[in-house]
Amino acid sequence: MRAWLNRMRRALWRQLFFRMVFGEAGAPHTRIAPSTCIEGEAGLRLADHVFIGQFNFIDASAGLSIGEGVQITNFCSIVTHSSHRSIRLLGRAYTSQQAPVPGYIKGPIEIGPYVFVGPHSLIEANTRIGRGALICAYAQVRGEVPAFAIMAGQPARQVGDVRERDAVLLAQHPELAAHYEAWAGELPR
Repeated sequence: MRAWLNRMRRALWRQLFFRMVFGEAGAPHTRIAPSTCIEGEAGLRLADHVFIGQFNFIDASAGLSIGEGVQITNFCSIVTHSSHRSIRLLGRAYTSQQAPVPGYIKGPIEIGPYVFVGPHSLIEANTRIGRGALICAYAQVRGEVPAFAIMAGQPARQVGDVRERDAVLLAQHPELAAHYEAWAGELPR
């Protein structure tokens, strides 16, 4: 029901204002596609210049912070809780179990500024992604992700550092160095 209400609100917003914008007050450059479902919106902290694409499921019930300039592509799941272990352990008794529920995982997620999240990625509870990280398509991310890390796989592991590629681009476009350094700092020498 809540997913349906979220979709209706976004559809109404799009009809009234003729653009794909939904979001927090004071975030005029943030865009969230109308097909994205956000649960637990009270727990969502959303910076500006964020793009969230089509057909994502975002659960912010245990706290979700999305930093400036984050790009979340399509078909991603960001979940601050997981009950699948509990349901397997308890079976039918899951619905009547009193807290704490064995195997139930709930925890916040922090996505640092200028992170890119590739299509079909899963970001699990109790995860912190450092600034500038790149999450490859189909990655399953859990735990600490260093700043500027390239993460791939299930479970995701670090396979590179985005600053190597950034250095090549900045060498081709030195006029952009000040913009890059404003959020990322200087490239390592």
